[in-house]
Amino acid sequence: MPDTVTAPVPAASHTVRVELSDRSYDIMVGYGLLSQTGSLAAQIIQRKKCAVVTDSHVGPLYAQTVLDSLKTVGIEPTLITVPAGEPSKSMAVVEDINRQMLRAGLDRKAFLIALGGGVIGDLAGFVASIFMRGIPFIQIPTTVLSQVDSSVGGKTGVNTPEGKNLIGTFSQPTRVIADIDTLKSLPAREFREGFAEVIKHAAIRDGAMLSTIEKALSDPAVLPELIAQNVAIKARVVEADEQETKDIRALLNFGHTLGHAIEASAGYGELFHGEAVSLGMVAATHLSVQHSGLPLSDGEKIIRLLKLYQLPTQLPQGISTASILEHMKHDKKFSEGSIRFVLLHQLGNAFVTKDITLAHLTSAVESLRKAV
Repeated sequence: MPDTVTAPVPAASHTVRVELSDRSYDIMVGYGLLSQTGSLAAQIIQRKKCAVVTDSHVGPLYAQTVLDSLKTVGIEPTLITVPAGEPSKSMAVVEDINRQMLRAGLDRKAFLIALGGGVIGDLAGFVASIFMRGIPFIQIPTTVLSQVDSSVGGKTGVNTPEGKNLIGTFSQPTRVIADIDTLKSLPAREFREGFAEVIKHAAIRDGAMLSTIEKALSDPAVLPELIAQNVAIKARVVEADEQETKDIRALLNFGHTLGHAIEASAGYGELFHGEAVSLGMVAATHLSVQHSGLPLSDGEKIIRLLKLYQLPTQLPQGISTASILEHMKHDKKFSEGSIRFVLLHQLGNAFVTKDITLAHLTSAVESLRKAV
């Protein structure tokens, strides 16, 4: 029996297709999709056993719904729960999950479901890519950040003390199921941090989306369309440059080069990923005004929206510039002594340059110490 089949799927508010030849898949965005996990899985993966990997925060909220749904279509699930938080993105946890799967009798004919935010998506996706040399997996992202960004595109990985996501693979999911209902349980801070990636997408590809992002603060009804818009932006970039070899997918790193370094310097878990990216975008916006002609008014629009979502625009005390720059040198975008850095010509028009020097970056980090 084949591993995948083509069949109608239950209704979703929006479905975005990622076209990658034989690795193409659908991203489904809507309400009430979690309880349909079993049928959504069975229609594309003809396998009878799976692992559901989640964390200690998300599991108690949503795992039972997923497990029950899988059982109704004859799929036997094994639940694996890891501690919530960035520290779980480690090789030690990867090994533990693999061994739990083996002890549960899962083999190369199994599949995996990643149920959680970006940490779980990255971690479980990596596990799926290496377990028995690779098994299919489905992403069920439960945060704004993971729904609009990390669940789409096939980047998986874990952290090391030297930096974020330095060990990982490109491995596309078989489907992404983004249930908007799961966002209702997010703490306010975690809900807001995801909008750093939403604002990033507007900055690099669709400046007009800034007004919709602002509207989402007071009108949750726009969320399905807004999330689908962001998914589509990410999908089109991934289609054009799946493994980041053409400087197209690299545009998604706007704010991330310094953001990842800030996140590592603060200590994983001290700053949320989106909060660190917010700081990185402020620095990249300053550099864009200074070096690529970004109109000051465009830069002010980005920073204003970050502030509206209560995302940080000023570097917390105790994080040294030297530490940030040292962590940045371990970034995958740092090669042969130069850094590929993403700047903006104008809202919606980003580009990659190697002209940003260490002196420029030092100045940008120092600028983050001042209130904006």
